[in-house]
Amino acid sequence: MSKIIIITGASSGFGKTIAELLSSHGNKVYGICRREMSHPQIVYKQGDVRDAEGIEKIVSDIVAKEGRIDVLINNAGMGLGGALELTSWDEIKIQMETNFYGCVNMCQKVLPHMRRQRAGRIINFSSIAGIEGIPYQGFYSCSKFAIEGFSEALSAEVKRFGIKVSLVEPGDFATGFTAMRINSEATLNDPDYGPVFRRVQAKFESEENNGLKPEYLAKKVEKIINSKHPALRYCIANLEQKLSVVLKRLIPGNWNVDILRSYYKS
Repeated sequence: MSKIIIITGASSGFGKTIAELLSSHGNKVYGICRREMSHPQIVYKQGDVRDAEGIEKIVSDIVAKEGRIDVLINNAGMGLGGALELTSWDEIKIQMETNFYGCVNMCQKVLPHMRRQRAGRIINFSSIAGIEGIPYQGFYSCSKFAIEGFSEALSAEVKRFGIKVSLVEPGDFATGFTAMRINSEATLNDPDYGPVFRRVQAKFESEENNGLKPEYLAKKVEKIINSKHPALRYCIANLEQKLSVVLKRLIPGNWNVDILRSYYKS
């Protein structure tokens, strides 16, 4: 049966690819993004996930037209690179407000409708960086760690209403995300951090640009939506990254930090 699906960050990358796949398979997809977009099969709504009033109106309009919301996919996000010590409060604020507060805002606006209908799926995008604290992407990791904890607690609270919550934890994928990352100028210009940051930055950008294709992840998300008993967490990454996640759970924390330092040469 056709599902009513909301996807945030639907103008590019994962969001756009997922929206196109799901709409091509007969679902009614509403894409939320900050810029104007048009697509013959996707209904785009211009909005910012950080805007509580704006999002509430968008969600209310969708429910008024469709009568329900079956799936919410919280994909909207941005990246921030730099040393934790030198990252400005303005940079931290935009990172946390976009990735974490935006996810919370969407859930809070959609959940009343899902509770009323006693059914729904919520898929929140985390990251491998939400499992391991990545050097020079520390506040990005913070935002994704927050989504991990939020989603786990949310799943326990809303399961009795027939609402199922899942986390998607992507590894490196070749999308426009890399080019859009904000990098700390203070870090780049610092004599201690700057040279190391440039080296680490070159490594993770190369891995992202040569990563998996977003179409692979989109197919995985479709399977999660259609699963009768979805898991809480789905790590969608290459074999090396999946093994690193398993390894983290098995070895002492200090060893894992040393492995990360060695891998990124930080």
